[in-house]
Amino acid sequence: MATTHKVTLIPGDGIGPEVTAATVSIIEAAAKTTGASFEWHRYDAGADAFAKTGEYIPKELYASIEENKVALKGPVTTPIGGGFSSINVTLRKKFDLYSNFRPVKNLPGLETKFPGIDMVIFRENTEDLYAGLEVMINPDIAQSLKIITRKGSTRIARSAFEFAKKSGRKKVHAIHKANIMKLSDGLFLKCCKEVAAEYPEITYAEHIVDNTCMQLVMNPWQYDVILTENLYGDILSDLCSGLIGGLGLVPGANLGVNCAIFEAVHGSAPDIAGQDKANPTALLQSALLMLRHLDEDATADIIQKALEAVYAEGKTLTRDVGGTSGTKAFADAVIAAM
Repeated sequence: MATTHKVTLIPGDGIGPEVTAATVSIIEAAAKTTGASFEWHRYDAGADAFAKTGEYIPKELYASIEENKVALKGPVTTPIGGGFSSINVTLRKKFDLYSNFRPVKNLPGLETKFPGIDMVIFRENTEDLYAGLEVMINPDIAQSLKIITRKGSTRIARSAFEFAKKSGRKKVHAIHKANIMKLSDGLFLKCCKEVAAEYPEITYAEHIVDNTCMQLVMNPWQYDVILTENLYGDILSDLCSGLIGGLGLVPGANLGVNCAIFEAVHGSAPDIAGQDKANPTALLQSALLMLRHLDEDATADIIQKALEAVYAEGKTLTRDVGGTSGTKAFADAVIAAM
C-alpha cells in the first residue's frame, strides 16, 4: 500500500491561496494515476494568521512542519521598512534550512531573449546580512551585521558540489565580493576553495558579484551551478528568473538536514489577488521538487510532462507569459494534458 505523505500546506496571502489550490488540484489528479497519496495540513501565516491567532507564525504551524518534515508554501507578503519580520527568513532560520536551491530552465514554447538556459543556484540561506542582526546606533544611523561562518559556507559549498557530481554538471562558480569584504567574503571563498579541492572532476571558478550580474545578461550560458551567499543569491536568483520569463515560472526549495520547505519565489501580488489571473507555474514547479524529495518521481514526471505540453502548445497560458487564460483554466489544461 502506498505511503500517505503528510504535507504542511501554507497557502499564504494575495494570490497565494489561488496558486496553491491550483497546484494541489494538479498533484491530486496525478496521484490518482500513480497511486500516490497526500494528506494536506493547512495553516495560515503572516497578517492573516495574526488576525486570527495573534501570531504571525502560529505555534501549530511550527509543530506541523516539525512533525511532517516537509511543507509547501505559497507567497506571503512581507512589509517593507517596518512591520513583522519576513516569514520566509523566520522559517528558514527556525528549521536551519541552510540550502536554498533554485533551478532555472526555459520552458518549451515560451520565447525569451535567452533560449537554452539550464542553471542551478545554491544560496546559503541562514546567515549573511539576512541573519537580521540590526540595531539603531542613533536616530540617524542604522547598523546591520554581516555574519559569515565556516560551518555555513562549507555546508552550502558541499551541497552545490554534491549536486553537481550526482547530476552530471561540470562547473561550479562561487560568487563573492571578497575584493572589498576581505574577511567575511574572504572566509566564504576560502571554504568554497577547500570544498572544490575534494571534487577535482568539477571545474571550479570564481566571479565577483557585480561582474556576475553583467555576465548573466551578456552570456548566461557560461554558468552551470552558481554557489553564493544569502544576499547575493537572493538578487541573482531573481535576475536569472528574468532570463527565462520571470518569477512566475521559477521554483524554490529550502533544504535542511531534517526538513524542507518548497515555495514559489515570487511575491503575493495583491493587485491581482482573487481575480483568477495568477500563474501557478512557480509553485507547481516547486511542488515537483517536493515530489522528487518525497521519492514520488512517477507523479512528478507525469506533471512535468503535462506542464511542458501545455507550454509547448501555448493555447492556455496566463497573461504574464502572453496568454489570456486564468489560473483555474491553466490548471485544468495541465490536468487534461496528463
